[in-house]
Amino acid sequence: MAWRIGMRVGNSGAIIACLCPSPPSRIGWRPGGKKASERWESDYLAWALADFSGYLAADELYDGPFCLLSIVDNRTFKRLFFQVLDHDPTHDDMIAFFGRFQAILQARQLIVQGITTDGSCLYPAAIRAVWGDLPHQICEFHILQDLNQAILRSVAQVRKQLASQQPKLGRERPKSSQRKLAQKRQRLQQKIADLFEHRYLFVQHHLTDAERATLQQITRGLPHLRVLRQITDEIYRLFDRRCRTATALSKLAGLRQRVQRFTQLSQILKGLFSANVEKALTFLDDRLLGATSNAVERGNRRYRKMQKTVYRVRTYTHIVARMALDLFREAAMSPRTATLQFLHSARTGP
Repeated sequence: MAWRIGMRVGNSGAIIACLCPSPPSRIGWRPGGKKASERWESDYLAWALADFSGYLAADELYDGPFCLLSIVDNRTFKRLFFQVLDHDPTHDDMIAFFGRFQAILQARQLIVQGITTDGSCLYPAAIRAVWGDLPHQICEFHILQDLNQAILRSVAQVRKQLASQQPKLGRERPKSSQRKLAQKRQRLQQKIADLFEHRYLFVQHHLTDAERATLQQITRGLPHLRVLRQITDEIYRLFDRRCRTATALSKLAGLRQRVQRFTQLSQILKGLFSANVEKALTFLDDRLLGATSNAVERGNRRYRKMQKTVYRVRTYTHIVARMALDLFREAAMSPRTATLQFLHSARTGP
């Protein structure tokens, strides 16, 4: 017969260990996914909207034929609303999704102050249709990511050009007449290796004095790469919280004029001329408006992790049930952490 150890609290408040001969019952250990999916809009939202900040972050996540739409409070990082679609979302789907959430807020007399999304074309029309002229922030991280990738591709293109300039020599030991060609080939190989090893210096936000010296050394003879790094510094200055949106837009206009003077740079940084860059500067006029959509991206990363560790068969009902269970688990996380901290302090003593 299997025995298990149980814990109970006595009349004096002391915790007493006891032995129970029966195996633990599995009934009621976990909240049922079907029940959770039926009551999350009533029970969970009462907790999630208790300290609603008014600033939202929205995003979509694709899982095979399904698409998960999520809205998260961008200040408290609580997931507020979600919907699972069995097809790619359209503009009508987004308007209906935002409209249902807005109806929930109106019933509680809550007002949305701003929203942060990525650069997808699904959001602008839906936001205008539901909330009108609402401050809409494009995620700063996504804008910088696209520009940095373009800069790194440009550095890779320079490495290919240097590789094509290498003199062709045989595999045997170079002759005395080929010594200069061999030295040139060695210099170019070292230059290519340095550009590859230190390519992060072209997109890193802050550089130390040693890193700037390294950058000057590896770009010797390549002035256009130095100009590219200067452009990178000016791009980062656009998102400085110490200035306002109007000031940042004037800086952006001057930066675009500078880039247009160079045909090669204008092709590399064509994403700098997108209207999303201007929307990514909206947060400078509102200190509470989130510059990034990391709040909702965090939930997406948890969903991806759950895919790998939990999911075996992905169906519409299964995804909805798992999302509802995760919401209730998130609601129970705060009191659970407080309980663990109290037990730890009681065990360690004063």
